[in-house]
Amino acid sequence: MRASHSRAPRWRSMRWIETRAALLFISPWIIGFLIFTAWPVINSAYLSLTDYDVINDPSFVGFDNYVTLFEDPKVGLALWNTFLFTVMSVPAHLVVSLGLALLLNSAARATGFFRTAFFLPKMTPPVAIGILLLMLFNGQSGLINGFLGIFGIDGPAWTTDPNWVKPGLVLMGLWTVGSSVIIILAALRGVPQELYDSALVDGAGWWKRTLRITVPMISPTLFFLFIVDSINALQSFTEAYTAFFGAGNTTYSNDAALFYAIYLFQQAFEFLHMGYASALAWLLFIVIMAITGVQILVTRRFVHYEGGQP
Repeated sequence: MRASHSRAPRWRSMRWIETRAALLFISPWIIGFLIFTAWPVINSAYLSLTDYDVINDPSFVGFDNYVTLFEDPKVGLALWNTFLFTVMSVPAHLVVSLGLALLLNSAARATGFFRTAFFLPKMTPPVAIGILLLMLFNGQSGLINGFLGIFGIDGPAWTTDPNWVKPGLVLMGLWTVGSSVIIILAALRGVPQELYDSALVDGAGWWKRTLRITVPMISPTLFFLFIVDSINALQSFTEAYTAFFGAGNTTYSNDAALFYAIYLFQQAFEFLHMGYASALAWLLFIVIMAITGVQILVTRRFVHYEGGQP
């Protein structure tokens, strides 16, 4: 009895020592999070209730910025553009990533080479991708329309026709699917081969094996990418800004490419409406949280976790 009582304080002491060691090791991350993430978030909540132009001290205006936000027609336009881009971009990104990962998974040789080749474009700076978009998708001299012309197809005006601006951005975004391909490929390598062998015995073809075995088994990975890609698409900025708004660009159709993050940036750093931009940022945060919550509720019934429900 005494031995059990004597072991308890020693056990608590060891736990406390381990806890202190763990806190010491992660303290750089904690300090960085508090300084560079938590404090800016808290401060932006305060600034959203002020009239602040960076030069003068902020003056409290209550919820006036949020009232202006709902009356600003540019906010509705930016939200609509961002939503349409997300609806087009995320499915295309997932389908292309899955297709390339399936091809890599079936390759017997040179898998490492192609895996590296697919990932390298991800290293391309987003600003360079925005410039490439103008070069490749130019309606008169772009390589894309030149390639389509070989087959007698009259390519659209990707950068000037408002109906084709967002599809062009979506296609250009497929340049950087490499990271998703690697993630899906890792998930594919974890699917038990016995399942495919059983399906082959039952006479299932490639398409049925993919739909009935592959997709359900990697559904947690697809779900993760679906959420992450949606959040990234809702915050799209660099490529569209470089192509359509950079350096005072007025040649191309700007309204069709006015994403929410671009309008937020303009209000904050071009017009110096920092208080209003903070309110815009909080609206974007609420929108992303709401959309993510809906995605989790709607799609979780299609996600199959090994070992049971989440």
